[in-house]
Amino acid sequence: MTPRERFRKVLRFEKPDRLPLIEWAAWWDKTFNRWKTEGLDPSFDVDQSLEYFGLEKLYNFGASIRIPHYEHEGNPVRDEKDYEELKKNGLYSDAAIEDLVNIASKYKQSHENGDFTLRIWLDGFFWYPRRLFGIEEHFYSFYDYPDLLKQINSDLADFNIRAIRALYEVDLPDFIGIAEDMSYNHGPMLSKELFDEFLAPYYRRLIPEIKKKDVKVLIDSDGDITTMIPWLLSVGIEGIYPLEKQAGVDICKIRKMYPDFLMMGGYDKMVMSKTEEDMRKEFERILPVMQSGGYIPSVDHQTPPEVSLENYKIYVKLFKEYVEK
Repeated sequence: MTPRERFRKVLRFEKPDRLPLIEWAAWWDKTFNRWKTEGLDPSFDVDQSLEYFGLEKLYNFGASIRIPHYEHEGNPVRDEKDYEELKKNGLYSDAAIEDLVNIASKYKQSHENGDFTLRIWLDGFFWYPRRLFGIEEHFYSFYDYPDLLKQINSDLADFNIRAIRALYEVDLPDFIGIAEDMSYNHGPMLSKELFDEFLAPYYRRLIPEIKKKDVKVLIDSDGDITTMIPWLLSVGIEGIYPLEKQAGVDICKIRKMYPDFLMMGGYDKMVMSKTEEDMRKEFERILPVMQSGGYIPSVDHQTPPEVSLENYKIYVKLFKEYVEK
């Protein structure tokens, strides 16, 4: 099977010849730089390094909105006037969509050959307003500027739909990843009531457009997302990543509670700087989920710089062993 075929079969709860061997977000730049002092060829780029380790490629192409230059300090939106000014200056221009279409066209043949799996990045309805308001101001905006927040997310839904339609004319990704980061280690950063009012209506506009071509849609959110899963399912989201163990996420528990929920990540990166036995125990912990289908095993975020090149080689050796199980 090709890497793409394996990945797609897992997302559809079908049985591949083995599970995919991917790093969904590869490693930190500091990690990469460390390895180049420990024997990794300094001339290697990420693709060459993946080949060196024997890992498969997961490419990420995005249609992230480009925020025009703004005059005042801090984040670009403080009120309705700022937002309207940004819109007049081309906030929702098609430039990012055109770039997405161009790069998808460039790699279309290789993707169709199955050489890599394709993830498409879209800004989400929690993530994107935070880019405009700033972190603290975004939280206040639910109460201080509710109509503006809804307008922003309505405009974002329109933009993302345009991006999906343009992309689908060229190539079909293997899944869409919507960037959100709306949880931390104690759970969601917003209530279900706020989710239902300010995010859910726009997911319900966007996700049917994504699924017209049977493309899977997952959320990218750090932190403990466990209590949020029913919210996501209610709007048509099919899965989540990276499932951070140190934030309290238990993928074994999630699989029992939600047998059809898609997951990617989940391998505790904190054990990778320890012993081979520790790394093997972590694979044993997640093995039942690996065998259950609908789960792409991968580090639960980027491999940190505490992990030596030698330890990473041990991790990859075990990874190759366990994807066969």
